[in-house]
Amino acid sequence: MTSDSSQSEEVCGLLVVDKPIGWSSMDVVRRVRRAAGRAKTGHAGTLDPLATGVVICCLGRATRCVVRLMDLTKVYETRVDLSAFTTTDDREGERDVVDVAQPPSEAQVREAVGRFVGHIEQRPPAFSAVHIGGRRAYKLARRGEVVDMPVRTVRVDAIEVLAYAWPELSLRITCGKGTYIRSIARDLGQTLGTGGHLSALRRTAVGSYGLSLAVDAARLEQPIGADDLLPMPQ
Repeated sequence: MTSDSSQSEEVCGLLVVDKPIGWSSMDVVRRVRRAAGRAKTGHAGTLDPLATGVVICCLGRATRCVVRLMDLTKVYETRVDLSAFTTTDDREGERDVVDVAQPPSEAQVREAVGRFVGHIEQRPPAFSAVHIGGRRAYKLARRGEVVDMPVRTVRVDAIEVLAYAWPELSLRITCGKGTYIRSIARDLGQTLGTGGHLSALRRTAVGSYGLSLAVDAARLEQPIGADDLLPMPQ
């Protein structure tokens, strides 16, 4: 009978998981590790608990690929609520409704969206995992501290308007590492003179690893072996 330790040594590769809403990326890692006989496991990019979609888990020697995989281009599909800002820049936070006398037209929305394509300056949300003085920003924000988030340059390759019916705007965003979709929602609202926060977010791909390769949460309740994994990238 194979022991957990010997199984852990044999398991090496990638598992793409379709993260359900409410789980953190580390919740995914813990479940994968348990299903893989306690194999060494890491993930290649955090996804907020309120988001769903692609999380790449690296098992065994494949954990060496985490940094390389994190650098891959991401694709998101998101809904933006333009009626209010929130303290967290998503629907979890306290709402600050904006009184909009005349909602923007679709042409105005498309023009504003286009300003966020390219290398842009972006301020991450206060409720985020960015380190401030050696501590996570969200921990400071939860304590009521004022968090001065540093502006940084991020890469947005494309934003496609999928649908617009005030106040909901659906977008597909292709971007580089470190881009906060919540910040785009907030800043888009500021540009339009409306509110702006995420009401839904789904990551559909990280590089060539899309949802078609992903397993769902139920699959993580069953044992995972080497035959269930994708090979390490070369």
